[in-house]
Amino acid sequence: MSKNKIEKIITVSPRGFCAGVTRSIKVVEDALEIFGAPVYIKHAIVHNKTVISDLEKKGAIIVDAVEEIPESAVAVFSAHGSPPEHFQEAEKRNIKVIDATCPLVTKVHFEIISALKKGQQPVYIGHQGHVEAEGVIGEAKKYGVEIPVVENEDDVEKLNMELSKEQELVILAQTTFNVGKIKKVIEAIKKKYSQVIEPAEQDICYATTNRQEAIAKLAQQTDLVLVVGSKESSNSNRLVEVARENGAEAQLLDTVEEIQDDWLNGKKIVGLSAGASAPEYKVQEIVEYFLAKGAKQETLEGIREDMYFSEPVELKKARKR
Repeated sequence: MSKNKIEKIITVSPRGFCAGVTRSIKVVEDALEIFGAPVYIKHAIVHNKTVISDLEKKGAIIVDAVEEIPESAVAVFSAHGSPPEHFQEAEKRNIKVIDATCPLVTKVHFEIISALKKGQQPVYIGHQGHVEAEGVIGEAKKYGVEIPVVENEDDVEKLNMELSKEQELVILAQTTFNVGKIKKVIEAIKKKYSQVIEPAEQDICYATTNRQEAIAKLAQQTDLVLVVGSKESSNSNRLVEVARENGAEAQLLDTVEEIQDDWLNGKKIVGLSAGASAPEYKVQEIVEYFLAKGAKQETLEGIREDMYFSEPVELKKARKR
């Protein structure tokens, strides 16, 4: 048992589902309604175990590769984006693809294509091997250009690109990356290279920025921050990271059952947030857990979000048919 009673649970807003995640989940649910089960999802539609489990119960089947999808089946490509060859392979297999890529990720795909057509050299700030990064750098294959992926200043030091005097270096970034770290990496790149074009402010997902700013404030008012989200979720892990950078202990968990007594020892005020792919009902289960133990609830309000993304064109056409 924990040695101290938790006096207060502070929930922070904004938290949880962003517009891109809401859209992606609805895409799968609508596809199931229009086409019937099964609907295949290439890569987890979002990185959250609870969401995936809920969709699987409705008839979705998660696969890791296009080759695992039966010919002529209906498939949703995940919110994280996909390289061009995945769409080409799906077309060969007569698979009906519904592209649920988050529009903010699609924007970065367009930007890298534009840079390559102009003869510029892109550098991508992101996590090596992350599915979003793989989708973006996959755009460069047809241009025969290698796009380096950097995560920190040390990675920048190792860069050995040879650029002509006139050639511009374009920086692009993973939409869910740590906002503070992006600024440090950009500064390191600018010190090493001239003719640098920084990423547009909007390239970092608005939800990523808003949630990181909110949890930084929350961390300064609490002893412990709990972030609802899965280990596979980049944006959820970044929230834990930002909370720790701002002086609070922080833990990532999918469900209330994962709360450990030793996390609570010596703590009086607990903060609670959720990654952009974490469902709100899992947040509320944790709130109820602390309320049942006598804690009082407060809310820390941040930026109000009103973003909305329209459904993919493939679904619009299917509805008309």
